[in-house]
Amino acid sequence: QVQLVESGGGLVQAGGSLRLSCAASGRTFSRYVMGWFRQAPGKEREFVAAISWSGGMTYYADSVKGRFTISRDNAKNTVYLQMNSLKPEDTAVYYCAASVFRVVTTTSTRYDYWGQGTQVTVSS
Repeated sequence: QVQLVESGGGLVQAGGSLRLSCAASGRTFSRYVMGWFRQAPGKEREFVAAISWSGGMTYYADSVKGRFTISRDNAKNTVYLQMNSLKPEDTAVYYCAASVFRVVTTTSTRYDYWGQGTQVTVSS
């Protein structure tokens, strides 16, 4: 069982930056593929970024590529999402998720554990 707690969300102006953190419980954090998803009001949850257990492989949605960076610190059981050049369309609740799947995946149904989410609001 893994518990995930996100933090770092907030209100920021367009063009600004935020850094989300996701702290995981348990001693097997390094065995999980980690991902970030987001859900805007009235829209389905969508993939944002994912990182392999070692951190050596990352994958991004086209909409955030070049602006967002996912990273992890297995010693601290934490995964991060650095978000730069934020746009109003990035406004959403951001969720951290953990997957026991052996390869990086963008499919939400392959993630086994989810955090409660953190709100990110980007004003124009």
